[in-house]
Parts: sequence; C-alpha cells; structure tokens
Amino acid sequence: MNLTAPTPHIAAQPGDFAPTVLLPGDPLRARMIAERFFDSPRLVNNVRGVQGYTGRYHGCPVSVMASGMGSPAMGIYSYELFHAFGVQTILRVGTCGGLAEGLRLRELVLAQGACTDSAYAAGFGLPGAFAPLADFALLRQAADAAAALHLPARVGNVVTSDRFYAEPGDDSAKKWRQMGVLAVEMETAALYMNAARAGRRALSILTVSDHLFTGEATPAEERETAFTDMVRLALSLLPGESA
Repeated sequence: MNLTAPTPHIAAQPGDFAPTVLLPGDPLRARMIAERFFDSPRLVNNVRGVQGYTGRYHGCPVSVMASGMGSPAMGIYSYELFHAFGVQTILRVGTCGGLAEGLRLRELVLAQGACTDSAYAAGFGLPGAFAPLADFALLRQAADAAAALHLPARVGNVVTSDRFYAEPGDDSAKKWRQMGVLAVEMETAALYMNAARAGRRALSILTVSDHLFTGEATPAEERETAFTDMVRLALSLLPGESA
C-alpha cells in the first residue's frame, strides 16, 4: 500500500517524526515522557487525543506517541509510522501482567518473542504460523544496558492477547505459564509483525504492573506517571547513547 503523510490517524507532516519512536499505550504516559525527558518537545499529533511529540534527548532526535490498546490500534499506528513517516525503530514502552513465578511488580520484561491468541497474522496471508520476534541487536543492547544500569530485567516470551478479561474457569494464563511465557500484554505481536513486514526494527520493553497469580497490582496513577525505568532503558538505545 502506498501511504503518504499525513495519514487518517496521524496529522503530522513528513519529517515530523524522528527515526526512533517510543510507543507507550497511554497518551498521558506519552506526554509525561516528552515533558520529563525531551529537550524542547513539540506536539506533532493529537488526532483522537493520541498525543505524539518530537524532541531531543542528549542531542539525539527522538519521538514518542501513544499506540492505544490492543493489536488493531498498535497495528494502525506502527504501520503508519513505518510506511508513511519513515520511522526506522519503534520501542514499545508499556505495561504487562506477570505470569512467571518470582516475577516482581515493576520488574522489566524484554520481549524476545510474542506468542499470541490474536488473528492479526492472518492478514498477511502466510502459509503457516509466523513467530513474531524482536530485533536481536536491540534486544541484546537493551539486556546489556539494563545490567549496566542495575535495572532488574528478564528476557523471554510474552503473550499478546486480544482479551483483557477472561471467562470464569479460563485457564489460558496457567497454560502459557507452563510454556515458560513471562507475561501477558496486548500489543507486541502486532508491532513485531509490522516491523518484520516493513523491514524495520522493534522491541518491547515492559514493566510488570500486576501479577495474574499473586494478585498484586500497582495503582493506575503510577502506571501513567512513575514507570520511568523502561523509558530510561529505551532512551539508552538511541544512537550515541550508552549505559
């Protein structure tokens, strides 16, 4: 598909986005990131309240924009960023629900791969099942940077689910946990599929906001404003940055 800027969902002009875009789900988190970390951030998109900003971090151009919730929303925004705005790298900075035993609240998860119950891959017309994976160079760089920054982080599989609420008696979380899946969230598989199809780079850096088996949870306000370790880690991956 030949797509040009502005798009139906992003009212920005060519060149308004930096080559690297941080993509949280929450528009309030996008604004927080821009105001707290960027030098001279400017608003480049606010269609449907999905705030997008471009600024600089230690002199390097960088953008941030919300993706909304779920694979369809992530699919739209990442597709338009890759294909209409020339974005080369998308770093998802979002939250996840812990599945793995011993995974603690606020710990980071670097999504090496994304299992999914979504039918998103069906749209590509592939002759089999596609395995959505992170860009390995970004993943390795992030894991090394997390260690250097003394940030607790686990690397492994997540599961991207289309459902936030499960039916009574649903044991899917238990089954994913038995397969070694670390956490559940709602966007990574679609992001990794779009990046693969576009020949671009993507990585999800996630913060554990709750745990499905222990019942622990962080308050909504903290999810909007206080999960900054994953942002610091994402920004350390910009060209010229090092942990």
